[in-house]
Amino acid sequence: MSETNPAATAAASAEAAPHRYTAAMAADIEARWQDFWDADGTYAVPNPKGDLAGDPELVAKPKKFIMDMFPYPSGAGLHVGHPLGYIATDVYARFQRMTGHNVLHTLGFDAFGLPAEQYAVQTGTHPRVSTEANIENMKSQLRRLGLGHDKRRSFATIDPDYYKWTQWIFLQIFNSWYDDEAGKARPISELIARFESGERPVPGTTRAWGELSAAERADVLGEYRLAYASDAPVNWCPGLGTVLANEEVTADGRSERGNYPVFKAKLRQWNMRITAYADRLLEDLEELDWPEAIKLQQRNWIGRSEGARVDFPIDGEHITVFTTRPDTLFGATYMVLAPEHPLVEKFTPAAWPEGTHEVWTGGHATPAEAVAAYRAQAASKSDVERQAEAKDKTGVFTGAFATNPVNGEKIPVFIADYVLMGYGTGAIMAVPAHDGRDFAFARAFELPVNCVVEPTDGRGTDASTWDDAFVSYDAKIVNSTGDGVTLDGLGVVEAKARITEWLQDQGIGEGTVNFRLRDWLFSRQRYWGEPFPIVYDEDGIAHALPESMLPLELPEVEDYSPRTFDPDDANTQPETPLSRNEEWVNVTLDLGDGPKKYRRETNTMPNWAGSCWYELRYLDPHNSEKLVDPEIEQYWMGPREGQPHGGVDLYVGGAEHAVLHLLYARFWSKVLYDLGHVSSAEPFHKLFNQGMIQAYVYRDNRGIAVPAAEVEERDGAYFYEGEKVSRLLGKMGKSLKNAVTPDEIAAEYGADTLRLYEMAMGPLDVSRPWDTRAVVGQFRLLQRLWRNIVDENTGEATVTDAESDEETLRALHKAIDGVRQDLEGLRFNTAIAKVTELNNHLTKAGVAVPRSVAEPLVLMVAPLAPHVAEELWRKLGRTDSVVHQDFPVADARYVVDETVTCVVQIKGKVKARLEVPPAISDEELEKVALSDGKVVAALDGAGIRKVIVRAPKLVNIVPA
Repeated sequence: MSETNPAATAAASAEAAPHRYTAAMAADIEARWQDFWDADGTYAVPNPKGDLAGDPELVAKPKKFIMDMFPYPSGAGLHVGHPLGYIATDVYARFQRMTGHNVLHTLGFDAFGLPAEQYAVQTGTHPRVSTEANIENMKSQLRRLGLGHDKRRSFATIDPDYYKWTQWIFLQIFNSWYDDEAGKARPISELIARFESGERPVPGTTRAWGELSAAERADVLGEYRLAYASDAPVNWCPGLGTVLANEEVTADGRSERGNYPVFKAKLRQWNMRITAYADRLLEDLEELDWPEAIKLQQRNWIGRSEGARVDFPIDGEHITVFTTRPDTLFGATYMVLAPEHPLVEKFTPAAWPEGTHEVWTGGHATPAEAVAAYRAQAASKSDVERQAEAKDKTGVFTGAFATNPVNGEKIPVFIADYVLMGYGTGAIMAVPAHDGRDFAFARAFELPVNCVVEPTDGRGTDASTWDDAFVSYDAKIVNSTGDGVTLDGLGVVEAKARITEWLQDQGIGEGTVNFRLRDWLFSRQRYWGEPFPIVYDEDGIAHALPESMLPLELPEVEDYSPRTFDPDDANTQPETPLSRNEEWVNVTLDLGDGPKKYRRETNTMPNWAGSCWYELRYLDPHNSEKLVDPEIEQYWMGPREGQPHGGVDLYVGGAEHAVLHLLYARFWSKVLYDLGHVSSAEPFHKLFNQGMIQAYVYRDNRGIAVPAAEVEERDGAYFYEGEKVSRLLGKMGKSLKNAVTPDEIAAEYGADTLRLYEMAMGPLDVSRPWDTRAVVGQFRLLQRLWRNIVDENTGEATVTDAESDEETLRALHKAIDGVRQDLEGLRFNTAIAKVTELNNHLTKAGVAVPRSVAEPLVLMVAPLAPHVAEELWRKLGRTDSVVHQDFPVADARYVVDETVTCVVQIKGKVKARLEVPPAISDEELEKVALSDGKVVAALDGAGIRKVIVRAPKLVNIVPA
């Protein structure tokens, strides 16, 4: 909304005060110091060795590795909401440098992804061209903010020198397996050696390893590799022409990007066996300094549950289920398979068994018809929709019966969409008396409900009279006696143990742990991503490219888009852009056994690949021989006191990445750690989630957003071009016509003002509304700071060498003590408030500021507003940069108040205020309060029932 620009007003008065701090002066100061920092290499941080080694004195200091989450270089550029975290980490990094740390702080670009590819499809511009242009624009915007990044360490994931190592890591994962006995990943060559020697039997066959064909050996190894290709149910999005990971599908079953329908389909895709690390991913969370909400999201996503696997015999074979309540086995009256379960077709008979209930058939003539129709229906729903507690339960009888192993009863086998192939075994035993979903299904399909857990709410054990299931983990087991085992009278815990032992003795089950976490789908049918370093021989066997052939670079293609389809057509198959470049796809290579013909993998890696390890490249960005030098990695990220798994010291970014980037990066770190490539088992030790800068969205009577900058406020209402509009707080963005760019604010007030405003808006982890009108408050702070040190007519410093008075010394050292604590704790808003308080004290004093106060004040401002701090430091006669100065240290004598104000209340009302020593005891304070004349008068002779003392600030008297 428009109003007179205070910065413009200040500029107009520059003639009267030529050295006044104005927007024009700020722009000049900021440009000069940014040029100086670049030319001087002010932010170049040394490694202990390698091509970035240097300054052993600095390396000897304690280190701090501070990171922001990888930015994506959007063509729209930055708005003022984007730099919030970048400014915060910059302030913190500057403070850490000033407190004696060797600080690594830099920023690269996560540059593969769908937006650049979509732009290429629309315009024909190569994604690299548009992406690099976006990177340059973003670099320019970030530079203007004065961020103290070591630019020598910056890179983009699209740089072949970078994704060479992304491909290399993929091959390490491909060539590894998880050894459950050792509890870690090991090279696949060790597993092969065990098979060859006979030390480990080949699964699924009595033949020796040497008797298997190459294809058979590849199939066996595929069951162990941490990166593997398989035919499995995937999330197929015809509208995008690609498959998606579970985390990329919204709760309503649509693509996170584009909002297209997503279907279940069976396709051959690359996967990462992240499930092998489920336990370690859970356990190691405990040692991380992360927000508890993020830890909880990861725990829930991993979803560990203890129970038992049970085999239900059927037609000479068996269906295996996982259950967390094996104690209720006697209550299982039917089974349910996921519609995608591979055994469904195998056990589906040609005709309905005699006596099949009509409600079980779904109105179909044969089981095959019923199953096919229901499968088609289920494929159109997301996992979340399928698990929702819908009022009406749907399903269909397969025509098959399984046997309950504890009592020999034949129970019908259904398929229903509330059972997912991705959890457990894709099959459940249904115990309707003690599970809400099973109960609803049983009622809908007229299935028996047998009570096996004695209700404690008085409803009795006749489940036919119940209105809902009885669910309890603190009750007795009943009606649970069979051939060779009885659970009657036992509690749930004891019953679980006994039935699990019995199942194991019978060879029909075992105690086990299950996870909600699924293996990570790692294929995308896209062009703009890292090519897989994999080729296939004429038998379809996958071969890893040798390191000497890396990086495998993307070829040129005529059409950047994958083939897309009718968004609602689930019966389609992916066709990738790379598959159309036959010259690139079909190659003759010598992989060590002579030249042979191969076909390249035509999928690309997902956009998460490059961000799974980028913290390591910051450490050693120009190393062409190793992923990272071990000594350098150990120095910056190795385990140390308080950080048993190592990792980045501070990682700042949005909470939206809780179960995507953060979980994937942790997995890659653990594999690299197991294989001995890094010393840190975790990538990020401390995580901080910054809030969001929001903005008001104004909409006309059609609901269309109008330009926020052109809206006028009149008498509490809002108008655009004379018409009344609505106002609602929301996101900031170009499409909402409420975006404010950092360039605009820097032009009007200077980048230092923008930095101060964003840090002063509120606690860093809380979302807050943007208000351009409020920016001027921080601009005025800088103007007052300037006037306290510089003569606006001459431009010379006005400080004096005189001693400071005690009141000013107390104000100074309280500020130093408070600002130190606040900056260390990322409380930047309160740090600015303390600087403002000190600066106002100096303004009100109306005398020349002593140098002994001016210099520490400038040093306190330096992390927050570095340009003006550098300029004032030079005005004070200093010739060295403020960046590497020591942060001031408070003198304890002046931090403690001589007296504090104690409030005395009677019946909750304030009756007196006393000035008392800060160290006064409760007993002493009570005596002083009760003898105070105002308190005596207020009591007026009344007795005292109770005195509550909270020295030194409160006395609460309760009269008799």
